[in-house]
Formats: sequence, C-alpha cells, structure tokens
Amino acid sequence: MKFLGIDYGTKRIGIALSDERGTLAFPKIILENNASILDKIKEIIQEEAVSNIVIGESLDFKGRPNTLAAGIESFIRELEQFGVPVLKEKEFLTSVEARKFHGPKSRADASAAALILQRYLDRKNLI
Repeated sequence: MKFLGIDYGTKRIGIALSDERGTLAFPKIILENNASILDKIKEIIQEEAVSNIVIGESLDFKGRPNTLAAGIESFIRELEQFGVPVLKEKEFLTSVEARKFHGPKSRADASAAALILQRYLDRKNLI
C-alpha cells in the first residue's frame, strides 16, 4: 500500500512517497503549482501505484483553518477526481522543520511533504 504525501503551497507543491509497506516516507519532488500540476500528480499516482493521498491540513496556532486552508480544500476536491482516497494530516510547522535541515532554498517543500506523510503513517501504524 503506497502513499503519496503533499505539502500544498500557492507557488510550489512538495511531493513525498512512502515505501511499499506504507511505513516510511521519502521526499520525491517539488512541483510548480501551475496549470499542469494535476496532470503531473496523476502521472505520479499511476507510475507509483499510489493507493492513498495524504495532504497537509493547514491550521493557525489556535487550531483554526488559516489563509491557506481554503486553497487546500479546493485542491483536495480536484485530487478526488483520480479516485484515490485523500486524507488530511495536520501540518503544524513542517516547512519550518524541513528548512532547519535543508535551508530555505533547498528541497524543503518535498521534505515537508515527507514529514506530513510520516506523521500520518506513524499514527496509522500504531492503531
């Protein structure tokens, strides 16, 4: 069971993939958020035989949806056309955490997607 992790941003979208067993997450790629984004994600879903998508749910410090949340919800509705379940995982400060290790101009978006996905996988595998 392979999972695709997404760190949604208005300019870039970080993508991560799990291993075949759905236990470990790995950064994959950073994609520009433009008109071809859904085609690129569909291609990854098909090539990697993805069974579930996990996308970061963006909340403010009080646990309420922030300014990015509406964009994420709209993106989720678009992803649902692929017939793959889309699950949400809270993504509190994952981009900040990823930048600590990779610096601000690196693969932080893909690493943030891996952190989001790993948090989901860890929670799922404990149940």
